[in-house]
Amino acid sequence: MREKCKHAGKTVKIKNGVGKGLQVGDMSGMDFTIEDWCENVIGCSWMDANGHPAALEYAVRTGVYGSNNGAPVFSNDVLYGKIGMLGHLFHVKELIF
Repeated sequence: MREKCKHAGKTVKIKNGVGKGLQVGDMSGMDFTIEDWCENVIGCSWMDANGHPAALEYAVRTGVYGSNNGAPVFSNDVLYGKIGMLGHLFHVKELIF
């Protein structure tokens, strides 16, 4: 577990060009409310979160089938939060603080 993210509870903007979410389409410019670091919320790194919908979406969006949007692919600087009621993951480099 990591120390709680200093941005937890804040709503930030998602940078342009991050790609599409499975349910919300193009996420560029949307509001993202940060809960905490991914591993603090789901109990493990996004890379080990087999079957977790937000981790799966993130892997598809930033991995082999997507672009990494300037974020390191194998990094744990990933935040869990919500767009509306749906949970998503974003690397800190994909957000405007």
